[in-house]
Amino acid sequence: MEKQTLSFQAEVKQILHLVTHSLYSNKEIFLRELVSNASDACDKLRFEALNDASLFEDQPNLEIRIGFDKEARRIIISDNGIGLSAQEAIDHLGTIAKSGTKEFMARLDGDKARDANLIGQFGVGFYSGFIVADRITVESRRAGLPPEQGVRWSSEGTGEFEVETITRPARGTDVILHLREGEDDFLSAWRLKSIIAKYSDHISLPILMRKEAWDAEKGENVVSDDWEPVNKAAAIWTRSKSDITDAEYQDFYKQISYDSAEPLAYTHNRVEGRSEYTQLLYVPAKAPLDLWNRDKRGGVKLYVKRVFIMDDAEALMPVYLRFVKGVIDSADLPLNVSRELLQESRDVKAIREGSTKRVLSMLEDVAENEKDKYAAFWRQFGAVLKEGVGEDFANQERLARLLRFASTHADEGVSFADYVSRMKEGQEAIYVITADTLATAKNSPQLEIFRKKGIEVLLLVDRVDEWMLSHLYEFEGKPLTSVAKGAADLGKLQDEDEKKQAEAAAESFKPTLDRLKAALASRAKDVRVTTRLVDSPACLVVEEGDMSGHLARLLKQAGQSAPNSQPVLEVNAEHALVKKLAALPEGAAQFDDLAQVLFDNALLAEGGQLDDPAAHVKRVQALILG
Repeated sequence: MEKQTLSFQAEVKQILHLVTHSLYSNKEIFLRELVSNASDACDKLRFEALNDASLFEDQPNLEIRIGFDKEARRIIISDNGIGLSAQEAIDHLGTIAKSGTKEFMARLDGDKARDANLIGQFGVGFYSGFIVADRITVESRRAGLPPEQGVRWSSEGTGEFEVETITRPARGTDVILHLREGEDDFLSAWRLKSIIAKYSDHISLPILMRKEAWDAEKGENVVSDDWEPVNKAAAIWTRSKSDITDAEYQDFYKQISYDSAEPLAYTHNRVEGRSEYTQLLYVPAKAPLDLWNRDKRGGVKLYVKRVFIMDDAEALMPVYLRFVKGVIDSADLPLNVSRELLQESRDVKAIREGSTKRVLSMLEDVAENEKDKYAAFWRQFGAVLKEGVGEDFANQERLARLLRFASTHADEGVSFADYVSRMKEGQEAIYVITADTLATAKNSPQLEIFRKKGIEVLLLVDRVDEWMLSHLYEFEGKPLTSVAKGAADLGKLQDEDEKKQAEAAAESFKPTLDRLKAALASRAKDVRVTTRLVDSPACLVVEEGDMSGHLARLLKQAGQSAPNSQPVLEVNAEHALVKKLAALPEGAAQFDDLAQVLFDNALLAEGGQLDDPAAHVKRVQALILG
């Protein structure tokens, strides 16, 4: 065939401009795409040779070679795969999204398609070469055709391409990139090897480059005629679990995570069905410094048929599991044309749900069988896992079982199940309190009646706890009740005599309550007698449905506005300080000062801050001096 000049399909002209100027966010992607195409070509040959072994000719070993010529400013990607005929070069290199893989897959039965191990559907990868090249030449011969039926395809990526017949002894394809000005960075063995290591290290074929050695006389690296593999050509996650040692799993984790410590736990699974994928996921032993940066998503690496796609596959793992490291390798996933962005689909959703459940199962196993190890995990990642309670409703119950807290019975490690197993006879609710610190929670006056009766209260001191409680209302049918909200109602745990005494105390103390309400009208929503206090004179609570003081403080610290809701002051009518206040005559100047001090002390006890500390100090000094 004489040289022919043909025009690209109309869509190709548009895509070439898009590829060259905006499609890929990273120029080095071109090498990944061309290596992937070369791997496809070798896979096709291997598959077709199942029925015709002569297609291997005299080259049974399939491989990819990458070379470069600094003087000519060229990069050559070669493979000894299936190759192209002249007509295939015209059809597949001149038509967008028609690299041959898609049509090839269409001819196969479902079972055979899986065996063919093809990437499929990525027809624009070849054109990525124009990101760095102002001209691409392709020389190829299809396996089974005679040497004189080779083909040369060439284009500058504008509107036309040339095709001619050549004599080519070797089957397979050479893609020759003639680099643009300013792209000399890629004419370096180190640069090319680093790109291969990043994107194509786990492709099953050997990727070869010429060996380099230091020449002392020339003072530079000199390229030899010998070739050496530059990729590992072995993806650990594709191997059977029985063939992988624990040391190999540990080493792979350190390789992908850059962590010197061993992981806390890992899970390796192959999922088959409508969505086929392999997952190798790790939970680190220690939290990274950027754990609380929800925009930092570098945990799970996504591969499609061993070809690296992205580091931050955020669509495949929920935000609250951002600490998980590992690899997900899919048989096929919908990406956009540059392979850089996942498109939401049923397959993506299935992989995300499956991977989430697998991580939760791994954590459940550790929590059940390795309690010390889970305690270490919780100290590092517990607060982040709590985010999932409000973000992942489908797994909320499983997450609730994984939660751990401090309580009035233990400083850490108390699960909801532990709490429920220790509930008092007649106790109907799970009691909790939120505070800024464990010390503040432990010493809260609101816990006094619960301590007196031996009722356990969970102490929630993480910043995320208030938000979590707005989404988690119960556990195994038992409501979560804050001891700092509403009147103290212990239900069946409070006997009738106690209730009658409380009612009588409230009635006899009513005149003093009225005076306190008047003195604290600008600060307290209400003042009432309580039975929840034993040793303290007063405490602050909020009505059911109102925002707690702790949450209001958190919002203010975050620079957000909080609604202006006033707390309720509850007083212990049996406390000496309250009795002294009640004994002050009507109109006594000390009453207002003592009422304000009572309120201030209750606010400080719950971890709040005074609006006017100096005024509080003056009142206390005045009361001391009498």
